[in-house]
Amino acid sequence: MKAPTEKIDVTFYNKGTISRISEPVVREEPVEIFLNSRRVATIACTGVYLEELAAGFLRSLGAIETLKDIETITADPEKLRVDVLTKDKAPSEPTSSGLFILSSGAKTKGSGKRKDRITSDISISPEKAIEFMEELLSSSPLHKETHGTHCSALADTEKIIILRDDIGRHNTIDMLGGYALLGGIDCSDKIIVKTGRVSSEIAEKVWTLGIPIMISHSVPTSEAVGILKDAGITLIGHVRGGAFKVYSNERRVRF
Repeated sequence: MKAPTEKIDVTFYNKGTISRISEPVVREEPVEIFLNSRRVATIACTGVYLEELAAGFLRSLGAIETLKDIETITADPEKLRVDVLTKDKAPSEPTSSGLFILSSGAKTKGSGKRKDRITSDISISPEKAIEFMEELLSSSPLHKETHGTHCSALADTEKIIILRDDIGRHNTIDMLGGYALLGGIDCSDKIIVKTGRVSSEIAEKVWTLGIPIMISHSVPTSEAVGILKDAGITLIGHVRGGAFKVYSNERRVRF
């Protein structure tokens, strides 16, 4: 696996003093995703946790639903390629064009398959929501080093289970979705904690995972709020300085 950063020489200005320093910069790599030998996406990402990224991305499209759908998944970090073979070997038609070219901030449409409203009755206290965000912000080594990534974590109601960093906030959600899928983890009682803006794409991805609560350091778009309300997902956003705002389905916050 390549290192997620590389050193770049930069000119550093600091209060009238100019110097040359070597600065760690996060990588951006174009990774190709192949499904049953057919290229379905090229994703700009940091180039790490490629199997999770591919599995989560295909899960968000509806191309795979459970671990049982996957025959093999093989990542080649040097060739920047991931091959996913499903057990039915059927060709995939995720969109009319069949091919995505994605930047680190791109938006994709899902499979169009209707998703059930999330009815989970798990809940969280305001104190725990703030604690999770503080832990996330202090536990992201790649962001601390480069200040150039987003970070998201998968948690239960007591603790953060795993976190992932990437240049794309949507990639971090796919990595967590892939981690859960490959590890056989049920997401119906889990929580997403994240740093970046909550877009409609992020809302759709979290809905596909069946996760009932999302906590964000940033804020949502209006379209995302509408999706989250329809999905039955609780969004606790703008978590900063011991305060936050609940944008949807506040019944899961134990005020």
